[in-house]
Amino acid sequence: MRKFKVRNLSIGIAAWLAIATIGGSALAGEVNLMTWEGYADESFIKDFEMASGCKVSATYVGSNDDFAPKLSAGGGVYDLISPAIDTSPVLIRAGLVDPIDLSKVKRYNEIYDKFRSAPALKKDGKTYGVPFSWGSIPFMYRTDKIKTPPKSLKELWSAKYKGKIALWDDKSAIYVASRVLGNMDIYNLSDAQLEAAKQKLIEQKPLIRKYWSTAGELVDLYSNGEVWISNTWGGYQSALLAEQKIPVKEFIPEEGAEGWVDSWMIVKGTPNQECVYKFINMATLVQKRV
Repeated sequence: MRKFKVRNLSIGIAAWLAIATIGGSALAGEVNLMTWEGYADESFIKDFEMASGCKVSATYVGSNDDFAPKLSAGGGVYDLISPAIDTSPVLIRAGLVDPIDLSKVKRYNEIYDKFRSAPALKKDGKTYGVPFSWGSIPFMYRTDKIKTPPKSLKELWSAKYKGKIALWDDKSAIYVASRVLGNMDIYNLSDAQLEAAKQKLIEQKPLIRKYWSTAGELVDLYSNGEVWISNTWGGYQSALLAEQKIPVKEFIPEEGAEGWVDSWMIVKGTPNQECVYKFINMATLVQKRV
């Protein structure tokens, strides 16, 4: 979800290299990621590969709903994944991830305590995720098309924007609909509240231009003029659109917006333990320098 800021990553990589244990110049192994766009950017992955001897490959997801099915399919394809914290308990209960050996995460105790102690990353006294990135899911609109700044989620149900609305193709759509209905405890919805959210989304469907699944897809929809208002990954698509000089602005609606915390989780049974922990250590160090 998301944008991994890279302006000072060279500093972070250099610092990581200074404290990392690198065994020779030959490749030490590999680490295969299932992650979000931006979390395996070449601007820092190349430096990591050179420093660690670990070859990185990445498969990108467009939704938190992608993690469990891909892992359940088996095949030993992935070593590390980066789901949001509301998805982590499902993966832990399903036995798809292994506990973290915290003695191998050098700066774990420097991560915000609120994130480290999150119940969603714990089971039976063990920790299953290393938080490394966090933010919000705000909303965004084209300022040249919508002159009056929107303040409410109700705008995404407005007929005046029919065919110009996009919504992330993710379970977070349920949270959006629930907030519109006044159900703010979005992680503890009753069956009746879930059904009401479903019906609200069905009501909205004729107004939707596209249910977007990747950052690039939403950027294209805005730059082509196909979409004027949507939810977004905070700071990411807006930055990409700014590079194209497409005028957009993010906003938090009066009903609120959910936050997110992404964590690195180790896929059950991965043989690439050395490179897995090298990558986690790099990511948690770099996070403090960006």
